[in-house]
Amino acid sequence: MPISPFAADLIGFAGSFCIVAAFAYSNLSKNMNMILFNLVNLTGALLLIISLTVNYNLPTMVLEIVWVGIALFGLVRELSRRLKATG
Repeated sequence: MPISPFAADLIGFAGSFCIVAAFAYSNLSKNMNMILFNLVNLTGALLLIISLTVNYNLPTMVLEIVWVGIALFGLVRELSRRLKATG
């Protein structure tokens, strides 16, 4: 079932909120949880990608795909670091 433009906007706003919240968290936190930070960024970027499938904008789509890649890289790196620290 296709997403309506209004629903796509709501999904996009939720994604934007996630990314802004993660950015604020990174600037306010004294002891940042990198898994939380990257998960929230990943969620935001994926929500924006969903929104962009309805309200397409190529430069923004490329930005969000890169954002997903960076968030995944950060998650893998942090999880690997934690596994090495425990094992």
